[in-house]
Amino acid sequence: MFLITDLIALLSVNLILMQALGTSTIFIAAGSRKNLVGTAFVITLFTTAGSAAAYFINKQLPEKYADFTLVFYTITVGILYILLLTLLYFVSKGKLSSYGKYIHVSAFNCAVMGTLFTITGRAAEAPSFATLSGYIRAGLEAGVGFILAALILTAAYRKLNSVKVPASFRGFPAMLVYLGIISMAVYSLK
Repeated sequence: MFLITDLIALLSVNLILMQALGTSTIFIAAGSRKNLVGTAFVITLFTTAGSAAAYFINKQLPEKYADFTLVFYTITVGILYILLLTLLYFVSKGKLSSYGKYIHVSAFNCAVMGTLFTITGRAAEAPSFATLSGYIRAGLEAGVGFILAALILTAAYRKLNSVKVPASFRGFPAMLVYLGIISMAVYSLK
């Protein structure tokens, strides 16, 4: 149940914060099946690799520098971003333009950064969880959770953006209400 509540929280934060910046990764993912598969794969890659890196950061970072955790996580995700783009460039230059967009919208997504902090919090509460395999498993679970959340949104995306919905409520406002209802339903399972 912990995973589900974290995923809903990450999804909500992602939608609210990313909308202010003009794009929403989850809406991009929900727009088409191709975008969903590409974005979900890259988000899962970032959450899994980022979680492994977070394990080493948390082990090596002295307690007096714990306030700089966000900086180190951001640098780590930035390095992963550059490495993934470089790898895609050298593997297939022609695919960089078509698949690079998934890397761009996924790298500094709130779901990725939120996962790193959530995993760190879980490891602090349960020291038995604070292993490399525990971090990697939690990062993979968060990525799969993003896929499930995107599938839930994909199911309602077209209906919430149809002409049957009033124009002032169509799109993002309708999606937030839908997410709120889904969140309450999932939370009641707890």
